[in-house]
Amino acid sequence: MSWLTEFVRPKIRTLLGRQEVPDNLWHQCPACQQMIFHTELAANKKVCPHCGHHMRATAQERLAWTFDDGEFTRIELPKAVHDPLKFRDQKRYTDRLKEGRDKTKQDDAILVAHGMVGGANTVVAAMSFEFMGGSMGSAVGEGLVAAARLAVLQNAPLIVYTASGGARMQEGAISLMQMPRSIIASQMVKEAGLPYIVVLTDPTTGGVTASFAMLGDIQIAEPGTLIGFAGARVIEQTVREKLPEGFQRAEYLHEHGIIDMVVKRGELTETLARIISLATANKKAA
Repeated sequence: MSWLTEFVRPKIRTLLGRQEVPDNLWHQCPACQQMIFHTELAANKKVCPHCGHHMRATAQERLAWTFDDGEFTRIELPKAVHDPLKFRDQKRYTDRLKEGRDKTKQDDAILVAHGMVGGANTVVAAMSFEFMGGSMGSAVGEGLVAAARLAVLQNAPLIVYTASGGARMQEGAISLMQMPRSIIASQMVKEAGLPYIVVLTDPTTGGVTASFAMLGDIQIAEPGTLIGFAGARVIEQTVREKLPEGFQRAEYLHEHGIIDMVVKRGELTETLARIISLATANKKAA
């Protein structure tokens, strides 16, 4: 990267009257290593314009990209039990929660909001991988149940963006109990005759994959998304076979009928609006 620091930056400083150039003007694509202006990357919804690599996005960005004109109303989620096991590994669980909250300005690894998607009232729940790896603890379970209840109350579809490393080990069995709770939440929406749409984003693994993430009426994934329960190395050691290349990626799962479609981020909002319109057409006619 010497050409960037030794040639490009001095040239920019000269053009700007030798003003200090911010270090965050560029972002390097982790796939093709190309440098991208952060404004161009933001305008392209964090998709590399050179190779099409889909970078990870925050829950707040997911909400802004999904709702019409980026307008939505977040709901306050029920408070979960704070550090129920008094857990400590290298750090206290309370310290890890504080770090996550300071970093993301969120209470936990999920946000829930409602607004219009393609002109239809919709509830959206988005997981935050940046908050402790999007791990599913009791707060995430509470958030999913709250989202389902809101969807039923408003007679609206529910869209869930998944991004998680799985269960939150600091909550032990309490975390594992969120798997059946999340399944109950998805079932509440389905029993009300409402669309339950899951958008799988990178990565979606562990107990999240083994529960609500794979129960959507429609399963959508972004290109290149890692989707699976256990890691590839663990699976290979268990079955003692060489696994196919990319077998846990969205494209492979789509080819084998496990998910319904792989949709580029730039086309996702339009696709969601079309699905909601088709899924609710019969209900409106009745």
